[in-house]
Parts: sequence; structure tokens; C-alpha cells
Amino acid sequence: MARGKFITLEGGEGAGKSTQISLLAEALRESGLKIHTTREPGGSPGAEEIRKLLVIGEAGRWDAMSEALLHFAARRDHVQKTILPKLDAGIWVLSDRFADSTMAYQGYAQGLGRPAVETLYKLTLGDFAPDLTLILDLPVELGLARAASRRDGEDRYERLGAAFHQKLRDAFHDLAKRAPERCVLVDASGDLGTVQTALRATVAERLGVALS
Repeated sequence: MARGKFITLEGGEGAGKSTQISLLAEALRESGLKIHTTREPGGSPGAEEIRKLLVIGEAGRWDAMSEALLHFAARRDHVQKTILPKLDAGIWVLSDRFADSTMAYQGYAQGLGRPAVETLYKLTLGDFAPDLTLILDLPVELGLARAASRRDGEDRYERLGAAFHQKLRDAFHDLAKRAPERCVLVDASGDLGTVQTALRATVAERLGVALS
């Protein structure tokens, strides 16, 4: 049995990752693949408990290192309890965020730095990495406006201000340049269907699966 593929969706606030991942999963299932969708922080019982500490509360609740440690604690549990078992069973896993978010948010935008995040990654995940990372990119103002319309209570990062979110966007652009074999920037400023078409085309090209 062939091992499943691991696809991650990244991007700033309001990029539409949750909606797009649901649509992409549907298309992949229609192509005959077994699909599991998940999210970070979260995706396993232990990681979901840690999520509450990270996405709710005051904007300055944690410093960058504390946040990174919490994210990687949740991520290790997520990988060990959910992602690896699914992949080993031949199931493709689609995750709304993964380690690139920690690098962008804490490493770049909050100033922790690449070496610290890379060290935590190596300690907790070793050589494990996504097969493909789709980075949804859009202007900061548009993303924050879309995020504000959600009103789901998980708005801690959204309240950090436009300058912080511009650092995030710049970070994701840099991450894409550093790992072009894994990361693809996708314009997320268009309508739902246009963005989804671009995502499906990228998955088809990069991973060799036929999608309508």
C-alpha cells in the first residue's frame, strides 16, 4: 500500500484556508483517494487542549519562545497521534497550518529567529516534512477584513495590528523562496472558485493526481 501524501495550507489571517482545504479534500476524494483533514494548533486531543492557550486571550499573553514551545508540543502530539498513522495507512492528510506558521509568526514576525525555530523542529519532528505546502497569499488589509467577518472568538493574532501582519506576509514570501521544491504561493485575493482552481492545478502538477 502506497504511503499517503501530506499537504499543508499556510497563509496569514483571512486567507480562506479552512474553506479551501474543505473543497480541496472533496476534489481529492472524488479522484478516489482517502483523505483526512486536520488543523494546527490542534488535530489530536492533546493538541486541541493546547490550542485553547494559543488562540484565545490577550494578544501579549506569551512571549515568542513560549508560544513556539507550545506550538511544537501540540505539533509533536498531532504528528505522532494523527498524521503519521494516517499516512502509514495510505490516507492523504491535509492540514490547515503546520510548522511554517510557527516560523512565520514566532520566528519572523515576533523576532524569535530562524535558528531557534529550526532547532525546535529538529528536536520534535526530526526529518518529517510536508510533501507540498500551499501558501495562500493576499494583501494584509483584505485578509484582516475577511478575518473580522468570522467572529469566532479565536482572534488573538488578528488583534496584533497591520504592521505585524505585513511581517507575516513578508515571512511567508521568504519561506516560499527558500523552499521552492515544497512551497507554492497561490494568489488568494480572488473569488472562492478561482483560488480553488489554482490549488487543484498545483496539487495535480506537483503530486501527479488528476483533479477536475
